Amino acid sequence: MSRINLTAKQHELAVLCHMVRKLVGQEKYRECELMIRKAMGKYPHAPEPHNLMGILLAEEGDQITAMKHFRAAWALDPTYIPARYNLERFGSFYPQEKYAFDETDCHEGQKKDLFKVEYDQDGIGHVVRKD
Repeated sequence: MSRINLTAKQHELAVLCHMVRKLVGQEKYRECELMIRKAMGKYPHAPEPHNLMGILLAEEGDQITAMKHFRAAWALDPTYIPARYNLERFGSFYPQEKYAFDETDCHEGQKKDLFKVEYDQDGIGHVVRKD
C-alpha cells in the first residue's frame, strides 16, 4: 500500500472515530451502525471499526457482543491501545464510565509502567505484567 493511501486511510478512520463519538453522544445509533459497517467493509483489517462497533453495542446494552468486537479489534492490531483500554474497562467488575473512541481517550499515564522486562538464566528478556 502506498504512503498516500495509508495516510488517506488513517485520515478517514480518524474522521470515522470523531463522527461516531458525536453520533453516540446524540444517541443516533442506526446512523452510527451504518457508518461503522461501511468502514468494516472498506477496511476489513483495521481495528478502529470493530472498536467503535463495540462501543455502539455497549451503549445499546449488548455487553457480550461488544466484548467480541473489542477482542476482534485487539486481534487485528495488538498495538491499538483503545481496544485494550475498552477490553480492560469492560473486563472489570466496576467499569468506568468512559469509552476509548480513539487514542486521545487513552491516558498516557495508564499506558506506561504496566509491563516490565525480566531476564531468565539465559539472558533472554520476557515482558511480564507488573503486579
